Amino acid sequence: MKTDDLIDLLSNGATRVDRAAIARRFGEALPLGVLGSVVLMLMVYGMRPDLRSVAGTAMFWAKIAFPSCVGIGALLAVTRLGRPGARAGHAWALVVLPFVVVWVAGAFVLAAALPVDRAPLVLGHSWRSCPFNITLLSLPTFPAVFWAVKGLAPTRLRLAGTVAGLLASSLATLAYCLHCPEMSPAFWSVWYAIGMLMPAAIGAWLGPRLLRW
Repeated sequence: MKTDDLIDLLSNGATRVDRAAIARRFGEALPLGVLGSVVLMLMVYGMRPDLRSVAGTAMFWAKIAFPSCVGIGALLAVTRLGRPGARAGHAWALVVLPFVVVWVAGAFVLAAALPVDRAPLVLGHSWRSCPFNITLLSLPTFPAVFWAVKGLAPTRLRLAGTVAGLLASSLATLAYCLHCPEMSPAFWSVWYAIGMLMPAAIGAWLGPRLLRW
C-alpha cells in the first residue's frame, strides 16, 4: 500500500473531536457530588443555626472563597492531566495560591492577637473533628470526580488521582462551610487545609487503581 493510500484510509475513519465532552462530563458529575455532600452534611451535622445572619459578613464569604478557589484550580489541573501526556502547567499556581493566601491571612490574624488568644484562634471549637468531617463529606464527591476523570485519558495516574481527590475534598468543604461555626483564617489555614489534603492523599493511592484505562 502506498503512503498516500494509507493516509486516505486513515482520514476516512477520522471523527470530529467533541470539545465540549469534558465540560459536559464534569457538568454532570460535580453537581450530583455537591448535592450528595450537602444532603450528607444536613443528615449528619445539620445547618448552622445562624447561617442567615452570618452569610451577610465578609468573613463568611472569605471562608467560602478558600475551598472554591482550590476547587477551581484543581478542576483546571485535573482536566489538563486527563489528556495523555499532558502536564497541569500553570494550573498548579491556582491550586497552591489559595493555600498561601489563607496561610498569610492566618499569620496576620495571629500576629494581631494577644498571645493568650492565639491557640483558641487556631484550634477553634472543632479542630479534633474538622478534617475527618470534611473527609466524610467527600464520600459523595469522590466517586463523582473519579467517574468524570476516568472518562478522560490520564496517563499520570497517581498525580491525576491526587488532584481529583483535592477537587472532591474542596467541594465537600463547601458543603461543610454551611455547618462549620469556625470563622478564623488561622483555623482554616490548618484544619480546612488538612481536611482537603487527606482525600487528596487517598486519591494518590487510588489513582493508579481507579483511573487505569
